[in-house]
Amino acid sequence: MSDGNWYVLGAILVLAVCSLLTRTGYMVFGDYLPLPEGLRRALRYAPAAALVGIIVPEVLPWQPGSLPSLDAKAVAAAIAILVYWKTRNSLYVIIGGMLAFWLIRPWWPF
Repeated sequence: MSDGNWYVLGAILVLAVCSLLTRTGYMVFGDYLPLPEGLRRALRYAPAAALVGIIVPEVLPWQPGSLPSLDAKAVAAAIAILVYWKTRNSLYVIIGGMLAFWLIRPWWPF
């Protein structure tokens, strides 16, 4: 193998070990390193914050110096939220949001 191949293989191995340690570290060492109660309460909101951080820029894109633009994705997301509010069913949210997006997209902007 050439030097470049060993470098890539080593990088993959190091990244795999880092990923394993960060994902399983708390399960393995959690009893020995207890988290303070304030941090535990704050970490309850981490999944929701991550989800918002991923979805909001996709649904409401904006350019620097301007306001977020309302497009078919935002309208379909609003319809999906309404579907969830009425049904509390995740499958209906996916179906309703995608149907709304597919129906609205060809005619957007109005």
